[in-house]
Amino acid sequence: MTHAPVKTVLKGCLWLAALASLAACATQTAPVQRPLAATATQTWAERVKVAPAPDEILLAVHASGLSDNQRAALQALVGRWLEAEGRELTVTAPSDAGAMAVQVRERLIFLGAPAAHVRIVAADPAAPRDPVLRVGFVRYQVETPKCGQAWESLTATRDNRAYENFGCAIAANMAAQVANPEDLVRPRDTAPADAGRRDTVLGKYRRGQITSSARDDQASGSISRAIP
Repeated sequence: MTHAPVKTVLKGCLWLAALASLAACATQTAPVQRPLAATATQTWAERVKVAPAPDEILLAVHASGLSDNQRAALQALVGRWLEAEGRELTVTAPSDAGAMAVQVRERLIFLGAPAAHVRIVAADPAAPRDPVLRVGFVRYQVETPKCGQAWESLTATRDNRAYENFGCAIAANMAAQVANPEDLVRPRDTAPADAGRRDTVLGKYRRGQITSSARDDQASGSISRAIP
């Protein structure tokens, strides 16, 4: 008869212990994932600097419109813009040069710049009066890290760590070989889909035809036969 209260107390303690363990499990948070430390080559890649370098020409405002020298300067500017794969050509004009700004824009489009990439903006009214048109775009220049500034004993490997210049040459060479340094800043814009090709392929698919390109015997990959 004296064992019943003891069993009741033991059961109560067990229930309390179970509830406490469940509560502890419920309150445990997920371990915080710390970012991995950058490797030696990644550290040098982060030292590559890409800075904007505006390419701009100044055009005097003429009542008669563009001169021959200004047309030649605009042609050279568009050539540099195409070579640099620039994003936007901007014509900054004072308030009284709107007509010539429109001529400049039409000239840039005539020289090969897409109309969507040529924009006319008004000059800052708070800036000093400057009776010229500014035409240009933003290009980018890359500054590679300088390697070999501090050398240390390459035989001191007791700490099992990379030497100071490890990865510098790789980062510098990769940055120097990039044709457009802007690619190191942000990715290229996505090109629009080819609607005509898409309609052709879907039309063949619906008709049960082969959607791949026609086989070219010259691109078969087989060994060519020499002419005797």
